[in-house]
Amino acid sequence: MANVLAIVEQRDGALRRVSFEVVSAARTIAEAVGGEVHALLIGPAGSSSAAAELGKYGAARVHVAEGDAVASYMPDAYAATAAALARSADWYAIVFPASATGRDLAPRVAAKLGVPLAADVTALEVENGELVVTRPVYAGRAFAQLTIDASPRIVSIRPNTFAPQERPAAGEVAKVDVVTDADRGVGVREVKAASGGKLDVGEAPIVISGGRGMRGPENWHLLEALRDAIGPNAALGASRAVVDAGWRPHAEQVGQTGKTVSPRLYFAVAISGAMQHLAGMRSSGTIVAINKDPDAPIFKVADYGLVGDVTEILPRLTEEIRKARG
Repeated sequence: MANVLAIVEQRDGALRRVSFEVVSAARTIAEAVGGEVHALLIGPAGSSSAAAELGKYGAARVHVAEGDAVASYMPDAYAATAAALARSADWYAIVFPASATGRDLAPRVAAKLGVPLAADVTALEVENGELVVTRPVYAGRAFAQLTIDASPRIVSIRPNTFAPQERPAAGEVAKVDVVTDADRGVGVREVKAASGGKLDVGEAPIVISGGRGMRGPENWHLLEALRDAIGPNAALGASRAVVDAGWRPHAEQVGQTGKTVSPRLYFAVAISGAMQHLAGMRSSGTIVAINKDPDAPIFKVADYGLVGDVTEILPRLTEEIRKARG
């Protein structure tokens, strides 16, 4: 039986949404090759309590490696533990999330196994027994289809691209050992979470990004008001120029040197549409652009466009959304 292994993520013991996306994507592969989906969850003691949740999305077995040594993300320990499980069975494929953690972990595991990695995948299917994946190239201006000539086939999927779909399976728990290196010399002393408890831009189904055309950080309250009017599923993003100017933190940067996002709805506010930014948001479901320049490149990729002064458009748009939701 050709089983597929999904590498899932937790934060403070709670599963992240991308975990369900990874299991759902792995299930698509497993059903095509006649196998089962297994999941690997690495985290603090008590992580096994999340197994039932993964079972709802199709995980037949959840391998849990838990303990103080991996309570926080430790690249060496996480990679060694995942590689050990990868070597223990003949997996058809191993699926990672292309999240901040996944982008660091997936290549480490691939290197340990001596196989290639297809990163940031936006679509996948099995044809004649081969896994065919689609991923963006040339900063998102084109998409390439490729097959992986290796076993196991390792891929990482772009967050918010594969919708989680419930299809209950056993979710049986199997404990596995944490593999650590006593001489690693690296440890986590403290984790400082972002203030306010706002949704991460890389995971949000709705993203509102502002650019240099906002004129200054003093106008960011207009974007915050729009976010609040839309609701808790919206997050704020920013262009590289804004982050470089110190208006917003790097954690909000969307683009080739920031975060790649694929929300259902993306607002590009006062963003011209440089290729570096398009590379990070081009795969969004619906794109709404607001810019005073009717010839701005962002309008070429937008589904809807508003031409005008953002300081006039945003308050009116926010008020209309409040009325619609009220």
